[in-house]
Order: sequence, then structure tokens, then C-alpha cells
Amino acid sequence: MKGTRNKMGAQISRIVNEHPVWLAFFASVLLSLVAVMGSATVARDAALYIDIAQRVTLLGPNVAWESFDWPWFSLLLAGTHVVLHLPLELSAYLWCGLFFAGTSALMVDCIRQRSPEIARWACLVMLAMPAVNSFRDDIIRECGFWFFCTLTFWLSMRWQARGGWLRAAFIHLAIVGAVFFRLEALLLWPALALWQLPNLWAPQRRKQFFQFALLPLIGLVVVSVSGALMSARMMIYLDMISPHSVFSSFQLLCQQFANSLVNKYSQDDAGQIIFFGILATMAISFVKLMGPFAVPFVLRRNWGILGAYWRDYRPFAWAAVLYLLVLVLFFIKQQFMNSRYMSFLNLLFVPVLAMGLAAFVSQFPRLGKALVVVGLLVMLSNVLSFGAGKTHYVEAGRWLSAHVEPGAPAYFEDGRISYYAGRGYVLPTLTREEAMSAAQADNYRYFLIDAKGDEPWLNDWLVAHKMRIIEHFANRKGATILVIGK
Repeated sequence: MKGTRNKMGAQISRIVNEHPVWLAFFASVLLSLVAVMGSATVARDAALYIDIAQRVTLLGPNVAWESFDWPWFSLLLAGTHVVLHLPLELSAYLWCGLFFAGTSALMVDCIRQRSPEIARWACLVMLAMPAVNSFRDDIIRECGFWFFCTLTFWLSMRWQARGGWLRAAFIHLAIVGAVFFRLEALLLWPALALWQLPNLWAPQRRKQFFQFALLPLIGLVVVSVSGALMSARMMIYLDMISPHSVFSSFQLLCQQFANSLVNKYSQDDAGQIIFFGILATMAISFVKLMGPFAVPFVLRRNWGILGAYWRDYRPFAWAAVLYLLVLVLFFIKQQFMNSRYMSFLNLLFVPVLAMGLAAFVSQFPRLGKALVVVGLLVMLSNVLSFGAGKTHYVEAGRWLSAHVEPGAPAYFEDGRISYYAGRGYVLPTLTREEAMSAAQADNYRYFLIDAKGDEPWLNDWLVAHKMRIIEHFANRKGATILVIGK
């Protein structure tokens, strides 16, 4: 028995060492499958994308722009449904699973090309890092964005080694693919341009610089002439990076914060508090999304890995610098940040985390093994869900579909209830308090809200409006959706 276990361990070790890229791909597919099988409901964004795709299949592609100003992911789902006749939700999960697997494999191969000795550690980081893997059960545009951005870096490394106009063209096609998912991918062009800029002053490398730069310049001229720069989505992004707009937003944010402070001296320092507070918040989120792979960097001796990162993975490094700037601008303009937006920054640092893990394992063999075990446990925790799930949304929506006529006016506190009721994803334009106010309540025959049936305010409201709780649906944790009507 012991000999069998040793042989099995040796076989696994051989696969990890010799085929880390394929291991990353197929393990990613398996992890996505596990995550999706444990998912009870789709998220809000997913419901929106699928609803748009459904309407596209019925009414044509033009309706996609009525609900969302960047609907390319929904158009991809609709096209897949038309060609393969797969259910839209299944198509979405398949695409996201393939994008996840492709991102994992390409990232590991990027690292294998430059640092083959740490490819196996890169495989573990890619499969376990919470920044990316915590979204495996979701349907989000970031999946395609991550894939095409990673494909861009992979193609860039191959082009750097071999050159060629065609290989340079493929880099730009990959960036265009990423832009179709998230417009932030535009930063890849200046990031790669900064990477290639030193070649402009090196005669023997000047041709390589022009191979990269020519197509984007032509594309910029074409896009400018076509008027695509004036699209609503593009105007939002241009406004976000406008110095005057950024300064005005920052001043407003500082004034709002200063007004909330009691001490005058603190009010005078509101700008510094806000700026460094933003950086601190992002740094904490960044480290949190690393998961256990942040541990090696507790040791100052491992900070030198950043130098190797800048030397060997400069396209990633320039993209990280520019994306950090984008995040700061976004934080100032929108005054919030979430882990989904931060995740791409963590993805760009996968080479750093892989190098750090390899260094830690060599420095502390026993602690290194423990860290690897923790990484494997985190990998599983990312995809295994033991929570109650939002099954009450599904049950409430299906009940409404079966018992209420389709045209009856109803207020949905969460758009996913209307999605499961077959009414499409309805974005609530009113808060629950506004919808149930005296001015608005008569506009609805039904209210589907997230509340307990014995709440005092609700009992008073039911008496005042002569309504009752028709049905209620609860998940295992007791979260409840009430169906209210006459």
C-alpha cells in the first residue's frame, strides 16, 4: 500500500513538473464545474447579460444597446445560442469556464517561458488565488477580459522572441477582444508601448518598435474618423481621465469628508487623508485577494522579487502601473471599489506571487509545505459553497410566473426575482421605501420584497393599504422573500 501511494505521488509530481500548463487548464475546468454545480442562483450582472441575450435572440441585435451600452458579452451569448441551440445560461457558464481555463493556462505558460523552474508554483497560484478564483461560479464580463489580456501578454512574449508583423498584428487583435469585454483593456496599448519605447532609440531594434506601433496608429485614425470615440461608454471613460474632471471630483470628495469632521485641523488635511486612505484601502484589498500567497512577502528579503518582475515581466509591470492609476481615478470618481475590479491587478502580479512562493518553499521547506497545503485548501474553498444560497429568489420568481398573470404590475426589490419569473431582469428604479410610499404604492398590485413577515412597520403598512402577505419563501438561513398583494 505504501509503495502504491509513493508511486501515485511520484506520478502526480511528474505531471505537475512536466505539464503545468495542461494541468492548469484541465484543473481550472474541473474547478469551474464544481463551483457552478454548487451555485443556486445567478448574480445580478449575470441576469442582466442573459436577459439582454434573450431579447437579442427574439428581437435582433439592436435591442442590446437599449439596456446596456457595452453589450458584446450578451451578443456572444445570443450568437452561441443561435448557432449551437444551447440554453443561454449554460452557454454563459461554458464561455466563462473556458475563459477561466484559458487564462490559467496562458498565464502559467507565460511564466514557464521566462522562469520554467517556477511554473508549477504559478499553476498553484493561478488555481487558488482568491482574486480570480472566487468568481468561478459567476457569469461576469471579467472572464473574457482576463483571458484576452493574458492572451495579449502571451502573444507579446512570443513576438518579442521571434518578431514578425503577423505576430504583432495578433497582439492587437487580442487587445480588441479584451476591449469587447471591458473598455479598460485600452490601457494595454500604452502599457506595451512603454515596454517597447526603448527600442525606438536602439537601431537594431527600431524595426520591432514600428512593428508594434504601426497598427495602433492606423486604428486610432480609423476610430477617430468613424466617430466611435464619441460613444456613450467612451465619453464616460474620457471624462474619468480628464484632469479637470478628476480634480473637481477629488475636491468634492474632500469637501464632503471635511464637512463630516469636527476638528478644524483634520478638515485642513482632508485631501491627504482621502488620497492616502484610498491607497491604503486598495492595498488592503490587494493583499487580501492574494490569499495565503501574501505570506512570503512578510519577509523583507523577498521584496527583491519585484526587481526580477520588472526585469523579466515588464509588460505585466507597466500594465499594473497603469491599471493602478485607473483604479485610483475610478475610486475618486465613483467613491467605491470592489474586489472584482481589483482582481485584474492581482492577476498581473501572478509572476510575483509564484516567485515569492518558490522562494519561501526553498527558504523554509517545512513551512513551505504547510503553505502549499493551505493554498490547496483555499483552492477548494473558492469553489465549494456551504452557504444557504438565494434559493428563495428562484422560488418566489417561479411562484409568480405560475400564479400571476404576466401583465400584472409588480415591484421587485431584486431584479433576479423578475428574471426567474420570466419577466426579464428588471432594474429597480425605486427603493423599497419609495415604491411602498403613499405616492407610489397604488401603481403596483404585487410587491416582492426581502423582509420578515412579523416586522412592525410592515404590519402597519399592510393595514393602511388593505393588503396581505400572500406567500413567503425562505432559504436555509431564514432570509425571506414576501409576496404581498390583495
